[in-house]
Amino acid sequence: MSHPLDRPVWSCLTGRQAHLAIVRGGALRMDPDFGLFAAVADETPESLASLGELVREHGGSGLVELGQPPLVPGTVMLSSALCWQMAARAVTPLKPLDFEIVALGDADAAEMLALATLTKPGPFFARTHELGEFVGVQVGGELAAMAGERMRPDGFTEVSGVCTHPGHRGKGYAAGLMAHVAGRILARGETPFLHSYADNAGANALYQALGFARRADLWFTVLAPE
Repeated sequence: MSHPLDRPVWSCLTGRQAHLAIVRGGALRMDPDFGLFAAVADETPESLASLGELVREHGGSGLVELGQPPLVPGTVMLSSALCWQMAARAVTPLKPLDFEIVALGDADAAEMLALATLTKPGPFFARTHELGEFVGVQVGGELAAMAGERMRPDGFTEVSGVCTHPGHRGKGYAAGLMAHVAGRILARGETPFLHSYADNAGANALYQALGFARRADLWFTVLAPE
């Protein structure tokens, strides 16, 4: 592995987030309460068989790798999509904030999960909000938008969970929250990065306007029990 972000799942689950990993031989996956991400040490038959065991035991598992995986015994491929991995050395807010950003936590967990389920920003589960610090925008006492942190390889933190309720789009919430989260990561001396579907032109243009640059193309592949 030439760079920690070339295999972000392996990097985070063998590093700062190793406490979240369920390990079988040469394979590991994130505790399903937090996420579906999985990885293997190598592509030997033994490691792939261990990954198959994890999928059968814990359900759908997602790999984020430079290429699509070989056949994993006892599994079927539900989906595979090309993603842009983007990173930022500096972040430039698109405009001054005209709304309040609030910290989100356990008390907001149900509302965060509901918003993510509605808008589908990416895999989000009951305890995903515990992977890092999340912030949001509340309108009329309800959560209108949010953004936060997910995978945390050494020296890097992923900006994730960025979503806005359909009734509140077009107000700059996503851009403002992303700039806030990424700026906080930079202030810690780390590099913010993210993953976006390659065909999501609107989102990718927004991320580039904020200061994120395309670093690599990775495949997000979801496996399920056969």
